[in-house]
Amino acid sequence: MPAETIPIGSMVPLTGSSANDGREFRNGLQLAVDEINADGGILGRRLAPVFIDTGNQTAAEVVRAARMLISEHRVHAIVNGYNIGSQNSEYEPVADAGIIYLHHNTLLQHHDTVASDPERYFGCFMSDPAEYWYGQGFIKFISWLRHTGQWTPRNSRIGIISGPKPYSIVIANAMATVSPQFGWEPVSAPHLVRKIGHDWRPVIEAMRAHDPAVLAVTHFHSGDLTRFHMQFMDAPINCLLYLQYGALHKSFSNIVGDRGRGVIVGTVIGLLRDERGRRFAERYRARFGQDSTPEIGCQPYSSMKHYAIAASLAGGGGGPGEAAANRRIARNLMEIPYRGVVGTIAYHPRWQAAIPYPDTTQDPSLGLPHLFYQLRGADETSALVAPLPFADSTFRRPPWMTA
Repeated sequence: MPAETIPIGSMVPLTGSSANDGREFRNGLQLAVDEINADGGILGRRLAPVFIDTGNQTAAEVVRAARMLISEHRVHAIVNGYNIGSQNSEYEPVADAGIIYLHHNTLLQHHDTVASDPERYFGCFMSDPAEYWYGQGFIKFISWLRHTGQWTPRNSRIGIISGPKPYSIVIANAMATVSPQFGWEPVSAPHLVRKIGHDWRPVIEAMRAHDPAVLAVTHFHSGDLTRFHMQFMDAPINCLLYLQYGALHKSFSNIVGDRGRGVIVGTVIGLLRDERGRRFAERYRARFGQDSTPEIGCQPYSSMKHYAIAASLAGGGGGPGEAAANRRIARNLMEIPYRGVVGTIAYHPRWQAAIPYPDTTQDPSLGLPHLFYQLRGADETSALVAPLPFADSTFRRPPWMTA
């Protein structure tokens, strides 16, 4: 690679169950790099992205990718979306190399790892809040709908369905734990689906027996959620339906069509509907097609932009073994919040993870908004219904709910 370029690594699941997300992560980083290069790069040096497929995101696959980026490509930083199955194992080669790592793994375990040895893991940043905040934030959201009179639930029962991965389990358990504090009654312990198959009907019928006013699914793969929703809509339960994150994908709405109207989808990092967010979405779709999902690609896009600012102010980046230069970048990432298309990325001083709004801070200028969308028709843009002041629409009763 030419000496005048700065290699930026990215570990992305381009195959396997998260391939839909992986493609958007690659798109978002590529767009950020192209825009940064068009503006002169980092102090005149162009960025050169290097993508490595992490497949099923096992610890072995992600560690292999990190080591390859560091030893073979000599990357100055690794910037990517999530790799759920690695459980922070890739932090070790990153820490050994002393480079910057910005990711969106959305794992509470990140807090524990960084706090256990902040000197060693100085370069590891999670650019979105931990998955725990999904659970607490959702309960606060439905309580807000109830409190503001936008929705009057017919009872206080909430059914929770979890996927088999720790990410989904943590969210489901957080929902169940927090619910009673806000007057909600979990119908049972979260229903854990240990192996995801094609038939969700037994799980749906088990929930129907409890007659919940709210049903929340914390599994997140878009293809699996598509199958769940199509089977749910064959005989819908009279309840508010929440689907985790993956239902934001254009591939989900392309398949479910108008049957998706009314579904609530949440994300602790997503695309705002302000002028900056709309312009980004237009650029993104013009570049990657109308079936692309800027709501996903915006994640590494924003983190890459933040890194470029921090590295420029630090006098440039450093490759493996140049920890002093990268510590300056890490300090800038901590001290300089970045207001991008996702809102404000401001890192917690102990966790080195993005602070969520309104879950931990009431200042929308110093926290990343936990966004709740409501899907509209197949050809309509989803509505951003919370939180204020970022919402661009209001909640509507889903068409399958009778009261």
